Amino acid sequence: WKWDEILMDFITGLPRTQRRHDAIWVVVDRLTKSAHFLPIYKDYSVSKLAKTFKQEIVRLHGTPSAIVSDKDPRFTSCFWKGLQKVWGTRLKFGNWDDYICLVEFAYNNNWHGSIKCAPFEMLYGRKCCAPICWDQVGERVIEGPVMIEVTNEKVAVAKEKLKEARTRQKSYADKHRRSLEFQPTDRVFLKVSPARGVRRF
Repeated sequence: WKWDEILMDFITGLPRTQRRHDAIWVVVDRLTKSAHFLPIYKDYSVSKLAKTFKQEIVRLHGTPSAIVSDKDPRFTSCFWKGLQKVWGTRLKFGNWDDYICLVEFAYNNNWHGSIKCAPFEMLYGRKCCAPICWDQVGERVIEGPVMIEVTNEKVAVAKEKLKEARTRQKSYADKHRRSLEFQPTDRVFLKVSPARGVRRF
């Protein structure tokens, strides 16, 4: 269901703003692809992140059943090693947190190929009515059983489109995957982790 499984990541290395924010916490719903962009400090503790999560995510969507954070340095011992310095050169203004809500708005109202609509429409069952388009798109009130029916249809479509997208990705990966067979005396390269050292047999 919506916001039952979420993905999260951090954008770090941003210039510090007047509110002392220097990172963005991105939280994405796996089904609808809708997202929240939360301005934070890069040195937030895990307890502070949990509090922010409760205030900004749980307050709106409830507690998710699954959270995926792929190689997130904040939950490993290597957070300070991967700061993205490139943002310091591309982002030239020091008040980006004043506009992060507009970035979130733009993201959630852009069409996504995997679900064939905008995340906002997938999440709420209707197109978003922004001030810039009120004269073009009228507000349509959907209530009761009709809202439930429309929402269920949107969720069914999303699941089907995501399934198709995963199938296409798997098909593409399978085309470029080849099985490797080795014979005795073949020479191969071994990848060894420097942290663990080289073991000799």
